[in-house]
Amino acid sequence: MNQHKHKQDQHKQDQHKQDQHKQDQHKQDQQKQDQHKQDQQKQDQHKQDEHKQSRERQGGQKQAQHPQEHSQYERPNHDHRKLGRELGLFDTDPLIGAGLPYWLPDGAAVRHTLEEYIRTAERRAGYRHVYSPVLGKRELYEISGHWSHYSDDMFPPMDLGGEQVVLRPSLCPHHAVIYRSRSHSYRELPLRMAELGGMYRSELSGVLGGLTRVRAIQLNDAHIFCTLDQVAGEARAALEMIRRAYEALGITPARYRLSLPGPGGKYVAAPEMWQRSTALLTEVLDRSGLPYEAAEGEAAFYGPKIDVQVADGARRESTLSTVQVDFHQPERFDLHYIGPDGAKHRPVMVHRSIIGSVERAVAHLIEQHGGAFPAWLAPTQVAILPISDAELPHADALARRCAELGLRAEVAGPERGTLGARVREARLVPYQAVIGAREAVDGRVALRLRDGRRPAPLPADEALARIGAVVDGYAHDLWDEAS
Repeated sequence: MNQHKHKQDQHKQDQHKQDQHKQDQHKQDQQKQDQHKQDQQKQDQHKQDEHKQSRERQGGQKQAQHPQEHSQYERPNHDHRKLGRELGLFDTDPLIGAGLPYWLPDGAAVRHTLEEYIRTAERRAGYRHVYSPVLGKRELYEISGHWSHYSDDMFPPMDLGGEQVVLRPSLCPHHAVIYRSRSHSYRELPLRMAELGGMYRSELSGVLGGLTRVRAIQLNDAHIFCTLDQVAGEARAALEMIRRAYEALGITPARYRLSLPGPGGKYVAAPEMWQRSTALLTEVLDRSGLPYEAAEGEAAFYGPKIDVQVADGARRESTLSTVQVDFHQPERFDLHYIGPDGAKHRPVMVHRSIIGSVERAVAHLIEQHGGAFPAWLAPTQVAILPISDAELPHADALARRCAELGLRAEVAGPERGTLGARVREARLVPYQAVIGAREAVDGRVALRLRDGRRPAPLPADEALARIGAVVDGYAHDLWDEAS
């Protein structure tokens, strides 16, 4: 009996020790969390101060360096944050969170069309598309260098099954691993890998705004794995893809910038690597004949880049497209290909983005066009306006025919007001198809173009074929008078 009582006492003592240990551990954890919050607040304040100073410096430099460019930006100063909401393209909600916009149907139509344009252009240029997860182990970013050079802009790790995973801040580490998963011969190079994928940046609340600065980003990204003597050709080809995309989208670059490293420890310490990659991009720009300026402190942590800058109506600049040369990550991930000599060789990695983030691209397009998008990109391409209820069946039939041809059409019937009111409501739609009693009988449509022109009434199929030709050709002129 005494032995049993002794065991009970011993059990109580052990339990007390365990409880005390848990309390101590909880206290330590709480202290760590409090310290982490304090450190994070200090980092946030420091980053806000740096961001403010950087914006002030850049603003002063741009005004001083480009006084001659004032006329280039003399267009209405549309604010995409206001206009995008008025047009029903996107919105935000505090319950979802700051920097996390959602896309409404018309905005989703613009985004989907833009993404499909990019995918098609990439396929035609010899790219193969992949999908990769938005999460990765912390070790992945330690290898790539993001953790040591970029962790301030990353969300904190999540503990999962004894491992730490993070939301990715870029797609390149995943693509390096995909390349490494298979052996490659020199005959396969250049190997062009593309993805429209999600990534996440821990942006401070003070710098978030509309679609230009967000925390969840859909990036048009690609990585070309190639030999050293293929780098210049691939970079030039990427610049040509950017030029064609801007032409289709109606975007005029503000300037081309050769982004170089600056002082400080945020860059990979490899002087020879920086010299080689800078020399390559300088050669590409010189041979392309494009005017450019070198800017220190704007490079990626792993290498220099060519940035294509765009400007809004208030002359504020942002980077939309980029071409980068990277010797760093192929080495970090031990990438190789088998050369004609049967030995292993290290490829070069060319990073390339045609339109950058989809969010920033759409924001710029809203402001560039004031909501009057090119016909191929417009959320509604044809507004069908029956004059009375009697023409509604003909209007619905025309809408179905548009859908069959891949055109986005909407019927705006008499229930939405007078014809004049509906014409004004659809003022940003490239084509308005008016159907009255005569058009219904003859199977014709009377078109009103957004630019004010009114072609003669045409058979419905002919009118839609001519609209389709403009859309398929990514043309900006809404009507070819010669056809």
